[in-house]
Amino acid sequence: MRTILFILLIILVGGATSFAQSCKEGVFLGRLSANQYSADSTANSFGRFGSAYSSTSINNPYSQWGSPYSSTSVANPYATAAPKIIAADGTYLGKLSANPYDPQSVSNPYGKYGSPYSPTSINNPYSQYGSTYSTMSPNNPFATKAPVLCGEK
Repeated sequence: MRTILFILLIILVGGATSFAQSCKEGVFLGRLSANQYSADSTANSFGRFGSAYSSTSINNPYSQWGSPYSSTSVANPYATAAPKIIAADGTYLGKLSANPYDPQSVSNPYGKYGSPYSPTSINNPYSQYGSTYSTMSPNNPFATKAPVLCGEK
């Protein structure tokens, strides 16, 4: 009986953590992670969020999220509604966009979210969100709390 209760407790706690980091509004596009083996990683070329053939993948050049012509794409240098990056602790980390002029883009080296000196930038190798050693960084292939990508509906 104790074993069953223990297993249920682990399932409930594990479910609560993954639910807390999901997209409350919008479309869940996976975890921005360098882990190529994680099922929900954008780096997993065989997974739903990293495949070049999946409609929910940022790596599909024909999908809404990966096309160089879509306004919601990470690959469009003029995108206006790129997917948002949300850290495990709920911190907004900017938009995953190739647009170097958008102040919220991670590709803008002078913006808050693209600067290599900003504490909330995934491009800062010394911040908890950009370090290759942090559990919350997309740059750590062993990260356990990689940020999620949320696309607009």
